[in-house]
Amino acid sequence: MFGIPGKQAVTLTPAATKQIVKLMEREGHQGLRIGVKKGGCAGMEYTMEYVDEVNPLDETIEQDGARVMIAPMAQMFLFGTEIDYEVSLLEASFKFKNPNVTEACGCGESIKFADTQ
Repeated sequence: MFGIPGKQAVTLTPAATKQIVKLMEREGHQGLRIGVKKGGCAGMEYTMEYVDEVNPLDETIEQDGARVMIAPMAQMFLFGTEIDYEVSLLEASFKFKNPNVTEACGCGESIKFADTQ
């Protein structure tokens, strides 16, 4: 595990916690796995997928009934990130406030980290 011992890689806002709990209950999943992959105009993209079986290598964050798993390869990129859930007139989506991001594309879906090409 990367980061500071005893400190979670990511934190969840109350809005994100509420939405994750709602998704877990409605779909019957164990939680959401968050990762990063190569892609997008800035080089990397966040990934989110339902989890039906917990991977022991994932970092698991539990907060007020919500469960988020961080894929091993993503832990160093996500450390210190706050995950929020925002609802606007046109969309509702999870938002990542990540201090490790050095650049983001205009649409906000693609990101770049200092140590990636």
